[in-house]
Amino acid sequence: MKIVNLFAACMLFATFVSCKRTESVLQGGQPSATEGVVPKSVINALVFENLNRTGRFDWTMVSDSVVWSALVQGDSILSVGFQPAGTADISREIDKINVNAGDWQDARQKVLSLITETEKYKGDTKLEKGLVTYQSPKLPVFYVKASRFATVKALRASALVRYAEPVGYARYMQVQPASGGSTSSSMLTFGCDSNLANTSLVPGVDYTNITPGAKQSWNYANHNIPQAWTQSTGANVKIMLIDTGVSPTQDNLGSNFNQGASSGRTIEKINTFPGGTPADVCGHGTKMAGVIAAPRGTGGNSAGIAYNSNLITVHAAENVVILSPESVQGIGDAYVLGGDNAAVKIISMSMGSLFSFGHVTDGIRYAYNKGKLMFCAAGTTNSTFGPFLGVVYPATMPEVQAVTGVKDNGTSPCEDCHSGREVAFDIIMEKSTTGRNPLTTAATGNAPSTVGGSSVATASCAAIAALVWSKYPTYSRDSILARMRRASSFYDNKHGQLGWGVVDAQKAVGN
Repeated sequence: MKIVNLFAACMLFATFVSCKRTESVLQGGQPSATEGVVPKSVINALVFENLNRTGRFDWTMVSDSVVWSALVQGDSILSVGFQPAGTADISREIDKINVNAGDWQDARQKVLSLITETEKYKGDTKLEKGLVTYQSPKLPVFYVKASRFATVKALRASALVRYAEPVGYARYMQVQPASGGSTSSSMLTFGCDSNLANTSLVPGVDYTNITPGAKQSWNYANHNIPQAWTQSTGANVKIMLIDTGVSPTQDNLGSNFNQGASSGRTIEKINTFPGGTPADVCGHGTKMAGVIAAPRGTGGNSAGIAYNSNLITVHAAENVVILSPESVQGIGDAYVLGGDNAAVKIISMSMGSLFSFGHVTDGIRYAYNKGKLMFCAAGTTNSTFGPFLGVVYPATMPEVQAVTGVKDNGTSPCEDCHSGREVAFDIIMEKSTTGRNPLTTAATGNAPSTVGGSSVATASCAAIAALVWSKYPTYSRDSILARMRRASSFYDNKHGQLGWGVVDAQKAVGN
């Protein structure tokens, strides 16, 4: 599928609005609430045009009219990052900001006053009270319900505003549902399934039985993980997994987290998704947790790579693709919690988006400034990502390590995995002959399920990092990364699309 350009979008969707009219809006016209809305087809074309040209998209790349049109064709929620007048780039100091200090509170109130005035709420106590839908307790960002073009224009022109983004547009960007149902239902289920046990696994081919009574996924041998286990099993390293939660019926990630060769460790389950619980209603989070830290137990379950590490699972989003304001809020809050937890060394997130979100960026920079080693998925093709096959946000950020999956030859990306110059590491997660993916923990019971894509690659890489940090507990983040790079297949000649290559866990933990 080729990237759709603006001209093609106008031709294909002329029934929505004429190209001439859209062009005038894009050039800075003054649309009213009832006309001049740029159609989603044209907005989407601009998104993919920028992705194709630059490898990224954020709302600063398009006009006020396009931002406003995305807002009113979405859920009308704006994410607003604020700052005092005259403030320089805050990325390196964001973890030190006190949003309750006088100058920050003053800036926030001035921005809110601007919004109440442009939204015509000024003096209406009821409307003003419901204006703010979310306020970060640590980051200079809040969400508001807004719908007027004047509001978007004023915010984007203000020196007090770092960003003003229609944070929920991704959920509504499809022009038509992918398969019959509503747009939201067809998009919000991507990456989610019942996570049932895989009954087609072949002993000795897809897994190896290991003591005391666990299964070792076939791909562990490709990374020399069994050899690495002779030196490190991840003990005393705490990993935070930002995902969709963990199944409450999976005892291997609950009451049986310590069993067999796994002992003396903890698992914590928290929720940052608004209105949610720590429970996994998607299935994806349970799979990632199993890959990272499932016990090397006695009941036949699949052992995690860092089977003696400590784990925090966070239900931060409802989907693998970041689509909603609730998910952006949950993820941003999760990174702050990870940053503030001194025991957390590593943060893994196997979720992504076509769009950059200022709130998530703020959260990642907050955690990075606190010394956390972060891994993010490079991307796996799906209906939302459409024709874009490059590295998706937030794996594009320099503060995180982008991870993708490759086939068992070590050089070919897996069938649906994205690659690009931002990729740092690769994990083998697909057999060339059968297409088999690695084993992981099912929603319940000991029989394993399987999981593919850059998701499992990311979780696996984070777990290997835990093996290394457990062996060298006094090392800094950069020192751990240096060991992983030196132990990777392209260390002598970094690959333009696959980064440092496939990580050899034995070399990374070796003397």
